[in-house]
Amino acid sequence: MGDETTARRKDAHLDLCATGDVEPAQNSTLLENVHLIHCAMPEMAVEDVDLSTPFLGKRLQAPLLVTGMTGGTDRAGAVNRDLALLAERHGLAFGVGSQRAMAEHPSRAASYAVRDVAPTVALLGNIGLYQAIGLGVDGVRRLMDAIGADGMALHLNAGQELTQPEGDRDFRGGYRVVEELARAMGDRLLVKETGCGIGPDVARRLVELGVRNVDVSGLGGTSWVRVEQLRAVGSQAQVGEEFSGWGIPTAAAIASVRKAVGPEVRLVASGGVRGGLESAKVLALGADLAGMALPLFRAQQQGGLPAAEEALKVILTGLRQALVLTGSRTVAQLRQRPRVVTGALKDWLAAL
Repeated sequence: MGDETTARRKDAHLDLCATGDVEPAQNSTLLENVHLIHCAMPEMAVEDVDLSTPFLGKRLQAPLLVTGMTGGTDRAGAVNRDLALLAERHGLAFGVGSQRAMAEHPSRAASYAVRDVAPTVALLGNIGLYQAIGLGVDGVRRLMDAIGADGMALHLNAGQELTQPEGDRDFRGGYRVVEELARAMGDRLLVKETGCGIGPDVARRLVELGVRNVDVSGLGGTSWVRVEQLRAVGSQAQVGEEFSGWGIPTAAAIASVRKAVGPEVRLVASGGVRGGLESAKVLALGADLAGMALPLFRAQQQGGLPAAEEALKVILTGLRQALVLTGSRTVAQLRQRPRVVTGALKDWLAAL
């Protein structure tokens, strides 16, 4: 029963993300408040830009992670395989969506199996924190190993669960599980939010427990609270509407977390990052990788793998252009370039 319920929910999520209003207009990443400074004399060619970066023991050709989004159904499997192949072709990292459906029923495993089309990609598995409590360290590791993943994303989604009709309501014991997983998995563990953001206090605690990879996944893109609100009815839908703007904007999350945890922790900035310039902005604020899913997923839904590839080429071209126009040959140089932070983001950073 649980297996079918989870599978139906996954396909409903895909339908809503493909065409629905899952990015509330009032929400902002606050990346519009980040201004990179133009260099009129860059003294370099586009070919001089080196976007390569290490992640999960591999060398990416560009600092981009196609973030975990789906799995558990045949349709989800097709999406995963197309986007994993895209990541393989361009040397990006790729994450599958929650493997809860696979944990509940092993027959769903095929929808997460992408190694045959992406043999060298830096691959992340995915499970929710509160499913991990039940699975234990060995169960989480089995999910990772079953798909040949290089690491495991442990997702935090209290906001989504509280709005989801069949979601969890008890969030106790999370830090204990994080500590156990970090001790067992080391650098192979990534802890991520799901669109409500990770702030500096939580990030600092995660790092103290041994976490070395964090995806802040901030407010401003797909709101999974909104996704569940669109599935809910009655009072639960009303509360979901009220909280669909809840969270820490992506720009505020990445800048404040980098300051809190120092330079050694690898940070991913996802949550409303949609293009090359926005990717450059989060990298300038301290991210090691920019993460995104929705623009590539929507392109894939509209025109298959060729459309997704065209969308990715636009993103990569924009990212390289941003580095050239700031006179930066590498992401490390980009972080050293001057930038201006204005408006609400300045207020957020002062408060955090």
